[in-house]
Amino acid sequence: MQKLAGICYLSEMRSALVRYHEIALKRGNRAYFVEHLKKNISTALRGLGLKEIRNASSRLLLNFNHDVPAVEVTARLAGVFGIANFSLVERTDNDMAALGDHVLQALQGQSFDSFRIEARRVDKRFPLTSNDINRELGALVQRHSGARVDLTRPELTVSVEILPSSAFVSLGRAPGPGGLPVGASGRLVSLISGGIDSPVASYRMMKRGCRLIYVHFHSSPFLDRSSQEKAKTLVDMLTRYQFHSRLYLVPFGEIQRSIVAAVLRPLRVVIYRRMMLRIASIIAAKERARALVTGESLAQVASQTLPNIAVIEEAARLPVLRPLVGMDKQEIIDEAIDIGTFETSVLPDQDCCQLFVPRHPAVKATLRRVREAEAALDLDELAALGADHVEVERFSFPEA
Repeated sequence: MQKLAGICYLSEMRSALVRYHEIALKRGNRAYFVEHLKKNISTALRGLGLKEIRNASSRLLLNFNHDVPAVEVTARLAGVFGIANFSLVERTDNDMAALGDHVLQALQGQSFDSFRIEARRVDKRFPLTSNDINRELGALVQRHSGARVDLTRPELTVSVEILPSSAFVSLGRAPGPGGLPVGASGRLVSLISGGIDSPVASYRMMKRGCRLIYVHFHSSPFLDRSSQEKAKTLVDMLTRYQFHSRLYLVPFGEIQRSIVAAVLRPLRVVIYRRMMLRIASIIAAKERARALVTGESLAQVASQTLPNIAVIEEAARLPVLRPLVGMDKQEIIDEAIDIGTFETSVLPDQDCCQLFVPRHPAVKATLRRVREAEAALDLDELAALGADHVEVERFSFPEA
């Protein structure tokens, strides 16, 4: 046996029991969310010989055609939104003799000084209560191991679940990411830079069940392609949570140069952002997305003051979602570290935010002044210049 991320299991296994939490609160819509979750689990486990996913009393039972690596199953299930936690389980008959045999078999090779039994009797027809099961199996384990029972901080937890057709034994539970299954809440377009914030914003919206299409604005050929490569790497990392992604790479340098030629310095950044939202709205219409997502956090930089946010959003044709708006920078950094994007985000690059940026941008832009400045631009032509010359990259996880 091995131990990984706090869960003990056999090196190979054939069944897993998945539990969900928020989905269970959906009442009349629960079946809709469960079907999305089952579809996503099936995609996440592609290539591992998954035989079936069965509904099992507010849980999902996963059965495989053959023994599969437990480490790989654990790693993949840990990235499926909608899963609260899961166990790699051994299936047995739901009677105490069979349960005792399987518990002792699971404990072979384990070294522990304290333990507890955690039984859940989902099938109320089973003759013993959960506490009765705990006591009987606890006494059995104590006789064979000599370890003491510790109900608060045991070294090892043996989980037993009694379902109507079978019983399941596992040694611990692995946490899932929670949230809702990707795809259940609709489709969004996420504006992703090479920085820290936008990948975290994207992660948070996927956790709420949204499927994302990514848009990255770059200033090639005026600057190098480093920001594009970072965006590709970040989208590839985020794709493990939604399994298929598209990244639109939008050339923005010529658009910036046109704005510089017609607009005074202080308003340029605000007008850059408004143009980005116009182009993203065009892509969203093509992709049938319902809203845009940005990594903006209130007052973090000059373009993210409340007056500027209001003026910039006015250019969008769709709602703009800002999941990080109330977070400070350290909170965002901590989450980027947790999801694994931080190290890539802090690599040096040359993004469009570094090109033609005034030293003192406006922090309290007004819609009247911005519209007056934009009157010197052919906004439709500039938006088409970006939207019509995109490159599209595709990503998938796990790879075929």
